[in-house]
Amino acid sequence: MDRFSWSNGLLEIDETLVIQQRGVRLYDGDDKAKLDLGVALLSTHRLIWRDVKNHECCIAMPLSQIILFEEQAAGIGKSAKIVIHLHPAPANKEPGPYQHSKYSFIKLSFKEHGQIEFHRRLTEEMTQKRWEKTTASQPIPTGTGSQAGRTRAVGIVGIERKIEERRKETDKNISEVLGKRKKKILKAKEMVELSRSIANKIKDKQGDITEDETIRFKSYLLSMGIANPVTRETHGSGTHYHLQLAKQLGDMLQAPLEERGGMMALTEVYCLVNRARGMELLSPEDLLNACKMFESLKLPLRLRVFDSGVMVVQLQSHSEEEMIASALDNVSDKGSLTAEEFAKLLGLSVLLSKERLLLAEKMGHLCRDDSVEGLRFYPNLF
Repeated sequence: MDRFSWSNGLLEIDETLVIQQRGVRLYDGDDKAKLDLGVALLSTHRLIWRDVKNHECCIAMPLSQIILFEEQAAGIGKSAKIVIHLHPAPANKEPGPYQHSKYSFIKLSFKEHGQIEFHRRLTEEMTQKRWEKTTASQPIPTGTGSQAGRTRAVGIVGIERKIEERRKETDKNISEVLGKRKKKILKAKEMVELSRSIANKIKDKQGDITEDETIRFKSYLLSMGIANPVTRETHGSGTHYHLQLAKQLGDMLQAPLEERGGMMALTEVYCLVNRARGMELLSPEDLLNACKMFESLKLPLRLRVFDSGVMVVQLQSHSEEEMIASALDNVSDKGSLTAEEFAKLLGLSVLLSKERLLLAEKMGHLCRDDSVEGLRFYPNLF
């Protein structure tokens, strides 16, 4: 964040606005910046951020400060982000909100989406580097006499030369970005192999591994988010693979399900599991087949399909009667509830909250009012 300087938010003469996006929060590295939500503006020269409420609070950073950038996908309770890695702050930089920062990167967190288009336009500007061209360009004079001698010769050869220079520059930038991405992928694979090696040492207790080292190794695995994932390479394919995967899911999902009230949509489970597995991603089909084996393996989890077709993973101890009683109690206390209001009360997704209300309605405890204002549930007094 120490690369940003205070700005009036106005564009320079040769500067053009490319795209702007509301609902963007800034991160100084991994830490939230001490700024509210604002508008991110991308121009041909700068990255600008302006506070929505206080328009005088505006900061900007030259695009020339950017080394590379990458997308960070959204997760459960987390917005999608663009991570931007930066050059060190120049010595003559103008004052800004941060004088010093321990990080060499920032994050743009997109609370109202729009990160895909913003990332695409940022990629175009970093490839074209229009901030370098506009400062050096001069108008071509026309006329006769002494002025004619200063007219630049621009013909087919000159145009072709310019096109070739731009192509080479673009190829060079793409090669640099791909090279850095390749290094990151190789590093991630090394981490996976390291985690497997550590896990095997813990399992077999090979060598002189003390109890303290064992605890430390386990903490390393948890911090990496990769606890020896079950893969087709290690456990083959077909039924045996899905059996082993189901057992690992049973251990992994116990705590998250308890934190979320005993139930999670299968889509949420898919995102949670793949984030923890790192590079060893699961396909939706493999996850579904593994979840179908919970009951046959007598694990404390169950795959449930509601009448609407929504699939969830729930704890076996999470009974249907408890869900119905919870829905009835909350609706009775409030007089009436929508799925959105019920979701806020329980801290669940709207999808799962609606399924609980529909289940209570099916059992005759609730009734509905479906109007232009939306679907609202009431205690069934009939």
